[in-house]
Amino acid sequence: MDAIKKIKSQIEENDIVLYMKGTPTKPSCGFSSKAAEILTKCKKKFFYVDVLENPDIRTALPEFSNWPTFPQLWVNKTLVGGCSIIVKMFESGELQNLVNNINK
Repeated sequence: MDAIKKIKSQIEENDIVLYMKGTPTKPSCGFSSKAAEILTKCKKKFFYVDVLENPDIRTALPEFSNWPTFPQLWVNKTLVGGCSIIVKMFESGELQNLVNNINK
């Protein structure tokens, strides 16, 4: 499966997808660490992809999403954004509302 098809499939099949460097328990960058920590605090199950272990996705996703950096958070098949947006949305309560209203 090519990278774009893989990305589309991951986004279609999972309500919350975090493309990050490393894993939630062993992140490889501070921004990915913060994003995973915030999502964990939201107490919603999320799917993650370690882009360091998936170089095809690491290369294709920025073009597909028109977002150049990682992490990238997708909720309900829509790009939310990167770390600074995730932090701002969490601090305002907007992120919790977004993830708590999935499929409603």
